[in-house]
Amino acid sequence: MRNDNTKQNKEIRLVTDAVNRNQRTEEDGVDRRGFLSCMAWAGTGMIWTVAGGMLGSMLLPRRAGAEDMAGMMQKGSFSFAQISDSHIGFNKEAINQDVVGTLKQAIARINALPQPPDFVLHTGDLTHLASADEFDTVDQLMKTIKTQQVFYVPGEHDVTGDNGKSYLDRFGKNSKGQGWHSFDHHGVHFIGLVNVVDIQQNGLGALGQEQLAWLEADLKDRSNETPIVVFAHIPLWMVYPEWGWGTDDGAQALTFLKRFGSVTVLNGHIHQVVKKVEGRMTFHTAMSTAFPQPEPGKAPKPGPMKVEAGKLNDHLGITDVNYVEGKSSLAVVDSTLT
Repeated sequence: MRNDNTKQNKEIRLVTDAVNRNQRTEEDGVDRRGFLSCMAWAGTGMIWTVAGGMLGSMLLPRRAGAEDMAGMMQKGSFSFAQISDSHIGFNKEAINQDVVGTLKQAIARINALPQPPDFVLHTGDLTHLASADEFDTVDQLMKTIKTQQVFYVPGEHDVTGDNGKSYLDRFGKNSKGQGWHSFDHHGVHFIGLVNVVDIQQNGLGALGQEQLAWLEADLKDRSNETPIVVFAHIPLWMVYPEWGWGTDDGAQALTFLKRFGSVTVLNGHIHQVVKKVEGRMTFHTAMSTAFPQPEPGKAPKPGPMKVEAGKLNDHLGITDVNYVEGKSSLAVVDSTLT
């Protein structure tokens, strides 16, 4: 027990040090040392809060008991879950030959929650090749989640071949432009952005002027006190531009959000948990349900990563978000499929 406590205390200090370094970096960047420190605890389940720009966190057990989860969720006005990068259609020996099975595991984790989430966000790369049967499989699986509704944004794999038409026909019927949309829930304003249709030559995502104009107009009449949640596939901040892990015009979108007292930005794409706090904004990338990717700088390029036999589920997972009305922050809990 003494060794476990020492390890947890060390991890908490590591998180605090990494976040402090991140808060001192320029604009929306993060220094390499701080980023790699964050990656050291990428698989750990944590509850996160932000108040006045200060980060607070608590390590959670790998398998939170139903009683613990129930107590945590009862404190919130509502909760929602995030699934990302299911890559239905991916099949590679020694990495993951059953992405349908691992998505089902993620859904089972959500359905086992003591209180069903009000809704689920899927932050893109629903499919691997954007084929009709892959989209149909995702649609059927997501319908098994015990929740009121599922909201989507596309990943770059979902717009392959037809510039996103198949995706929009199935999952973007009530959206604007190439799939962006917004909605309100219990006083929180949610914004789904699309940054994968016009991928830049360096691999970075892009929103485009039409979408940026829409975003500015969407926020125009919102009170500064309105909690904002933004979700998109590629991170809006520059996680690792050498690998295209960022959005070319993301800084402009973030400028529109700076006046709000609480902003949470949820992304996928990089298949691992990276978190950053900058002022009153919290940035969070989610694990994939299909396969992990390497840490930046630890491989020649990004892509599906082979892990030790029997350890795949340690690198896959879901995100549960809890909102407490009147508080300035969201509590974000990552859990692996282990």
